[in-house]
Amino acid sequence: MNALALKTAPIAATIDQMLLVLVVVLALVGFVAMSSASMEYAFERYGDPFYHVIRHGIYLIMATVVGVVSYKFPLALLERHGWMLLPAGLALLVLVLIPGIGKEVNGSQRWIGVGPLTLQVSELAKLFVVIYIAGYLVRREHEVRRQWSGFLKPMVMMAIFIALLLAEPDFGAAVVMMGAVMVMIFLGGVRLSQFMALLVVCGGSAYLMVVTSPYRMRRMTAFTDPWADQFNSGYQLVQSLIAFGRGEIFGVGLGNSIQKLFYLPEAHTDFVFAILAEEWGAFGAIVVIGLFAALIGRILTVARKAEIVGLRFGAYIAYGIAMLIAGQVFINIGVNTGLLPTKGLTLPLFSYGGSSLLVCFAMFALVLRIDMERQQLQAKPAKKKSGDKKSTEAAYD
Repeated sequence: MNALALKTAPIAATIDQMLLVLVVVLALVGFVAMSSASMEYAFERYGDPFYHVIRHGIYLIMATVVGVVSYKFPLALLERHGWMLLPAGLALLVLVLIPGIGKEVNGSQRWIGVGPLTLQVSELAKLFVVIYIAGYLVRREHEVRRQWSGFLKPMVMMAIFIALLLAEPDFGAAVVMMGAVMVMIFLGGVRLSQFMALLVVCGGSAYLMVVTSPYRMRRMTAFTDPWADQFNSGYQLVQSLIAFGRGEIFGVGLGNSIQKLFYLPEAHTDFVFAILAEEWGAFGAIVVIGLFAALIGRILTVARKAEIVGLRFGAYIAYGIAMLIAGQVFINIGVNTGLLPTKGLTLPLFSYGGSSLLVCFAMFALVLRIDMERQQLQAKPAKKKSGDKKSTEAAYD
């Protein structure tokens, strides 16, 4: 059997049904929550209460197609050519800052128009960086574990990416991306002293970015005491907390939120979880958090299994994806509940936005692909013991 046939023949492996079910359930629950949160805003702005509902549904269909394509993409090909994603990500982050190309919304220039759609480039950049770092950790394993150069090279690239993200500005995406990369490098075997030095540098840099920016300082002040300026800098957080308070245990009922009636800004994007908590109560909010925890735990399980069988490139990607999702969920819910200062970061599978859905489905499909190839790799020794060489080759088709 030639190499081309090996790549194109059908794959004999089962899909991780638990992961797939969790993604589908969260996507459907998110669709319902976003629809409820967006209708009044859509009617006021576009004259059609179903404006965001229809578009979000189209995005879900497009995301499913992207997921299927991503699932069909061999990891070996991605590992071989994944380095090309790094300059692609840098190019997108530069393009979005060019006047006339980048689209500005609410003071942030994060989007590029693609026909009738808008692409938030930071969503793609996060995934591109994870794939690149995974390949780097495999290619440069000895250098990463033994030499400072192996540690510093990706950090220099990360500094460039973060500088471009902060220029948009998109502080939330920078934090999530850096957190995922730090975990990946730590799991890649970097020395503890180097990792601790990185933590100190990142912590100091974050502190300086806050104290030297009046905009971020106002957000920090509003976070520590939102009621001190409840009609200005603390307005969003105050209204979000009111939504949680109104929801009590079992909520006011689907569609019955008061805070989405223009009291809480960005109700269908950054603060969709607050509306969910108001309508579904603490019980509904805890169930959603539990679903996210199960999803992240399942991705980590896939990563660990891949690492055990020696599929290290796939394992690092899965670890990175788990950290991207976990970081974004933690920050968004933390902002909604007042645990963290306000940031413009969406809740995966829940917030309105095509870019986030497309990239999320691509990431989940990659994890499914990693688990499928892990099953193939794990099945190979058993096939060899039976002495059936032809069956062994077929298992890798």
